Amino acid sequence: MPTHLSKTRKHRGHVSAGKGRVGKHRKHPGGRGLAGGQHHHRTNLDKYHPGYFGKVGMRYFHRQANHFWKPIINLDKLWSLVPAEKREEYLKEGSKKDTVPVLDLVPLGYSKVLGKGRLPSVPLVVRARWVSKEAERKITEAGGVVELVA
Repeated sequence: MPTHLSKTRKHRGHVSAGKGRVGKHRKHPGGRGLAGGQHHHRTNLDKYHPGYFGKVGMRYFHRQANHFWKPIINLDKLWSLVPAEKREEYLKEGSKKDTVPVLDLVPLGYSKVLGKGRLPSVPLVVRARWVSKEAERKITEAGGVVELVA
């Protein structure tokens, strides 16, 4: 911002510079930052930021994120993982049914299949580490197979 637009230029010659006359604008009368949250600013924090202080739950020492790796995918997105040219071939009504697509989800970056959405009534072999009951039911109803891998 150019200097000639700043507030301090406009306030030249005015004693209080817009900070009032009686309670002068001193440095940090309430403390810096969030100081006084448990003391003189307690009402503000309790009213507008409930739950700011305190602890919730149990601590987990040396938690390694790899042990909790579980990216999910829903049923309605499964067919998008089949290559486009193969997808058309499988979804055609008159195509031969001796081959079915096999989706190994772990190399594709997913580990759990959830049951949201619908599947076309084309058999599909799904390999994953975890599968919800609803997803398993829908896959088997479409004629597919669920294989659990380590």
